[in-house]
Order: sequence, then structure tokens, then C-alpha cells
Amino acid sequence: MPSPKLRAIIFDIGRVLVQVDVARAMQGLAPGSHLSPSEFWSAIERDPSWPDWQEGRMAPHDWYLHLAKRLGGSLTFEQFTEVWNRALDPAPIHEDAFLEKLSKRYRLALLSNTDPIHVRHLEATYSFFAFFPTRIYSCSVGASKPNPLIYSTALRALKVSAGEALYIDDIAAYVEAARRLGMSAVQFQSPAQLTSDLQSLGVDNL
Repeated sequence: MPSPKLRAIIFDIGRVLVQVDVARAMQGLAPGSHLSPSEFWSAIERDPSWPDWQEGRMAPHDWYLHLAKRLGGSLTFEQFTEVWNRALDPAPIHEDAFLEKLSKRYRLALLSNTDPIHVRHLEATYSFFAFFPTRIYSCSVGASKPNPLIYSTALRALKVSAGEALYIDDIAAYVEAARRLGMSAVQFQSPAQLTSDLQSLGVDNL
């Protein structure tokens, strides 16, 4: 029997539900600039406006103009959007049946550091979003993991306490941040490992 305490399971998206290949997007963005694809991504990660983009304080078109001005490139905004979304692999990591079974027994939520362009693409592309009525995005909340605010927002939306929730992420620091708030947490490595860990926690019928 599942633990009577566990009422909600919260999933990260990137590299937990959807594979991410940043290099694929950078190969489309770097031409026209003076940078290689890897240098282009490093420049984006170090960009002072990156937190504003991830936390919803910068609109998509402004982000596009900012990168074009700072790093170069000749893409239109529509082309930029298409290339930006190439980082997201079209094939999801899990079968819908796995998530559907969980959704029938637990409240499911998404919790992701992501931007408005990716959110729009994700929600329009992947059928598994139907199993996640609660969706907490950094660009909507105005805070990114590991800030406790984004985790607390998810718990409030789910109407559960930290002790009633399980968090799943591929990044160890974000898993630890959830644990510090009193949540159970699992670091994702593979579907088989996740299934085993869930069963160990009393989540059965998988």
C-alpha cells in the first residue's frame, strides 16, 4: 500500500520528463555570431539578464532582441523561437501510461525553471501535460529553484504540506532544496531507477 502521508508528486520537466539538448539549439543560434555553439550557450548562461528571462521579467521578443544585440545573429523572431525550442526533444522520457497511473492516485504537479517560449511549446507538444493540472514555472512565479518560494508555491497550489509531497529532479542541489523544506525527494537518473525508488517509497501499481 502507498504511504498514507504521500498525497502529491511534483516533477521537474527538463531531463526528467523531456530530454534537453542545448547544443542542438545553439547550433541554430550561433551562425551569424562570432561565437561557437558552446561559447554561445556559455554567454547566455552568464548573461546578466538570464535570471530576468527565466523568472518572467523579460518578454520573449525582448529576450530575442537582447541576444541579437549582444551576441549577434540574423534570425527573425519566428526563426529564433523555432530554433530555441530545438533544445527540447520531441519524444518524452516516460510513457503516458506511467504518468496516468500516478495521476489516478496522487496529485501531480510540474515545477520547472523555464521560460515563456519553452512553456508555450511544451504545453502544445506533449500529451502528458494532461496529467499535470498544477504547473509551476519560474517565469510565472518570479523565482527559480533552488529558491524556497517556488517550492512553496507548488505546495500551496496542491493544497498539501511538505511532508505529504515527493519531489523529483535530475539536479542534486534542487533535490536537496526540496528536502530542506521537509519534502521527500528523488534525484532522477533513469525511468527504471525512478520506478524502483517510487516503489521503495510505497508508491505501487506502477
